[in-house]
Amino acid sequence: MYNWMLNFQYMSDEYVKMYKASQPVGDGKEPDIYIFSDPQWVPVEAPGVSFDCLSDPAKKTLCYFNTETNCACILGMRYFGEHKKGTLTMVWAIANRNGYASCHGGQKEYLLPDGSKYVASVYGLSGSGKSTLTHAKHGGKYEIKVLHDDAFIINTDTCASIAIEPTYFDKTADYPTGCEDNKYLLTAQNCSATLDDEGKIQLVTEDIRNGNGRAIKSKLWSPNRVDKIDAPVNAIFWIMKDPTIPPVVKLKGASLASVMGATLATKRSSAERLAPGVDPNKLVVVPYANPFRTYPLANDYEKFKKLVEEKNVDCYIVNTGDFMGKKVQPKDTLGILEAIVEKRADFHKWGPFSDIEIMDWEGFIPNMEDSEYVAQLKARMNDRVNEIEAFGVNKEGYDKLPDDALEAIKKVVDELG
Repeated sequence: MYNWMLNFQYMSDEYVKMYKASQPVGDGKEPDIYIFSDPQWVPVEAPGVSFDCLSDPAKKTLCYFNTETNCACILGMRYFGEHKKGTLTMVWAIANRNGYASCHGGQKEYLLPDGSKYVASVYGLSGSGKSTLTHAKHGGKYEIKVLHDDAFIINTDTCASIAIEPTYFDKTADYPTGCEDNKYLLTAQNCSATLDDEGKIQLVTEDIRNGNGRAIKSKLWSPNRVDKIDAPVNAIFWIMKDPTIPPVVKLKGASLASVMGATLATKRSSAERLAPGVDPNKLVVVPYANPFRTYPLANDYEKFKKLVEEKNVDCYIVNTGDFMGKKVQPKDTLGILEAIVEKRADFHKWGPFSDIEIMDWEGFIPNMEDSEYVAQLKARMNDRVNEIEAFGVNKEGYDKLPDDALEAIKKVVDELG
C-alpha cells in the first residue's frame, strides 16, 4: 500500500487545489475508480471448478477488470508492480473513452536555439531503450523537459500530453551499490541490504540476490520533470528489436504508421513476466508496446492513425537491437534522434517501398540486392500480416483492425516481390 501511494500522486496542498479547479472527466459521468486488492487470496479447490480462468493458473492469481464501472480486483499478487499495472490499466481505459491515446512509453520536449519546440514520444517494452532515450541529456545541447518514461496520454484533438505517474519504477540492475542516483530511491523490491565499512545500510542492487530488482524513484531525480506538455506532439517513434529493420525508417502513410505500432515487435526483457513455456528469446508482437489494454485494439489504431493523418504527427521506427547481426549502439540511436529533432535528417525512398523512407546511417546500410536479406525482411513483414489476420480471429475478433490496416502491411510485402 505504501508503494502504491508513493508511485502515484499523493494529495498535497498543490494537487488538492488543482483537483478542485479541474474539469470532471467525461462531463462528470465517469464513476470513481475502485480497486480491491487481497495479496493473501488463494482460490478454493472445489469439484467442477477450473482454475483455467485465472491470470496465472500455476501461481493461482487473478486480476479482474470491469472498466465500464472503473472497478478492479487484484487477487493473490504480492508484488507492487501488479498493482501499478492494474492502476494504469484502469486509467488508460478511462483515457481511451475520453479522446486520449493511451501511451506506454516516454515523452520529452526539446527547446531548440531558434525558440521552437519539438515533442518526441517513444514507445517500447521494458529493456527496449525508451527510458534511455527519454532521459538522454544530449550533452546539454538543448533545454529539455521530460514528461515521463513509462506512462502518459495524448489528447488527440489538442495533441497535448499528460503524465500518469509522478515517480519512476526503475530496475535496480543498472545502479551499483553506493551509486549517487540511489539517494533518490524511496522504496525497493527484490533487493537486499548490507552494512558498509562505515556501518551505514546500503542497498544491494545489480540483481545480485535475484532478478528484477526494482525501486520507486522520486521525480526529484530528474530536475526537468513536468506533469503536462502543452506543445503538440511532433513525432512518434516505435522502438523495435527487429533485426531486419535498419536503425531508423520513416513511415509516410497514416494506416502504415499506425499498423506498425499495432505490430510492434521486440524481444522481451527479464522484467517481463511470461507464461510458462514461452520462449523468452522469441521475437514477439505487443501492440503499441502496451499489454494492459481492456478495450478493442482498433481504438488505439484509430487514435494513432488520427495523430498522423489529421494532426500531421511524423512517425518513425527505430531499431535499438541489432541489424543483421550488428548491434545498434545507443550513440547511433541518439545521433539519429538529434538529426531528426534538428531537421538535419535526410530521408529518401527506401528500395521498392512507396510509404517507407530511410536515412542512411554509416555501418547500417541495407543491401536490397542481397536476396537473403530481402527474404528475411519479407518474412518479418509477413509475420505482421499474420498477426493482423490473427487479431480478426482470436478472442472472437475482439481486436480486429479495420481493413486498411491489413492492406497497408500487405502492400509492403507485395512491394518486396
